[in-house]
Formats: sequence, C-alpha cells, structure tokens
Amino acid sequence: MKPFVDIHDVTHVYARAEDGVPAVQNLTIRINEGEFAAIVGPSGCGKSTLMKLATGLQFPREGTVIVDGKEVGAPVKLAGMAFQNPTMLPWRTTVDNILLPLEIVEPHRSRLRKHKAEYVAKAEGLLEQVGLKGQGHKYPWQLSGGMQQRASLCRALIHEPKLLMLDEPFGALDSFTREELWCVMRDLHAARKVTIILVTHDLREAAFLADRVFCMSARPGHIVAEREVTFPRPRDLEITYTPEFSELVHELRGHIAQARKAA
Repeated sequence: MKPFVDIHDVTHVYARAEDGVPAVQNLTIRINEGEFAAIVGPSGCGKSTLMKLATGLQFPREGTVIVDGKEVGAPVKLAGMAFQNPTMLPWRTTVDNILLPLEIVEPHRSRLRKHKAEYVAKAEGLLEQVGLKGQGHKYPWQLSGGMQQRASLCRALIHEPKLLMLDEPFGALDSFTREELWCVMRDLHAARKVTIILVTHDLREAAFLADRVFCMSARPGHIVAEREVTFPRPRDLEITYTPEFSELVHELRGHIAQARKAA
C-alpha cells in the first residue's frame, strides 16, 4: 500500500537553534490513507516539528516529505489542524469561527459569500456531530473549554481535509472532558475515514484512539518504536480499564523512558 504521508530520512534544523542540534534527524515515518496514527515521545523530541513538516509549515534540510503522492513544497491545503489552545476569535460567533478556514482555502474562498447558507448548514451539522447542536450562535466566551475544543475540531474539518493534524488537542482539559472528546474523535474518524496524525503526551489517549503508535527518541528526534494497536473498533472507554490496555500503555511508557535515558 502506498503511504498517504511519507516522511523519508528527514533532518531539520531550525534557523534559531543556537546549538545547531537538529530538531529531527534521519526521521522516517509512513502513514496510510485513512489511518489514525499517534506520535508520542519525551518533551522536545520533535513531535510538533513532524507536524509542521507534514503540513508544509517547515521544510526539511535533508530528506523528503510526500503527502498524497506529492512532495511538499508549500503549505498543504488538504490538511486541517487543531491545537491544545482552540484560539477562537472572541468577536466572532462559534459558526463564524468554524467558517474561518473557508475564507482562505480554495475553492471554498471563491464560493463562500454566494453559498454562505450552505456552509453555515454544514458547520451546524458538524456541531451536532460533536454534541454542540444549537450552539453555533454563541461566542467563544460563552462556551466551556471542552465546548471550545469541540468547535475547534469542527473548524479543522469544515473544508473536508484529507489529513487532520492534532497537536495535543485535549491536553488542557480535565480528565472527564478529555475522555468525552476521545469518543468524539473516535466517532469522527469512523464516520469520515480521514487520515489523522495525533501528537500527544498522553499514552492512554494514544492507545485508545490510534491504529498505530510511533514512539520518538529524545532530540534529535527519530522513530525508535512502532506499535500496532489491535483492539477492535469501535472501542469503548471500558477497554482502558482492562489488563491488556494497561499492558500496552506500560509498554509505550517503557519506550519513552528508554528514549529519555538515551538522551
């Protein structure tokens, strides 16, 4: 199977890095279309750099980055992104925040004004999918942190991306809300079959959501372990309390601990 995201033998050094140490070095990772992949590793290992390389926000010093069969040489328009901070614009309603990418990405940018009602209906449909039916008229300050993060997921999906990049999207939430959003993300992936790359420090999150978990070394980052998650889908939260799940999380923790010792 031809990978949808193919990062091959990539080394990247940030211009501002005073020590000249690469953020990632000889990084190779291949993710298939429709797959849910999770990237874990010690702090500063290059997980966010991997995201930037895959979306064309950074370009490697060495190696190649190919997405959907094309080498990345500009920001990737087929990608959607969600971050730990939802960064909703406070003067815009929730629906208008969700529509924001459409003001930038073609062909939606050219169609938005004329077909606004169609796009608003689409945004409202996404809000219903994530449990926010009827909340589109509210402003961000009227929503809880968990509700804002749900809206942020809608914004990342509004232009129907083929690749969804999630950078610690649930890290700032309480554990109960975080687990609720795991289920939202599980259901969105099942419904849309979008390729997802999740960067997270939460090993339980990675094990619950992903098809494969990739463990990165300490800086300069590269993949030191790859683990297929074989629990059948759809997964219920109850699985996270089973011995098999705990064993997987413990195994992943061991890889991270080893990576930190090798630093």
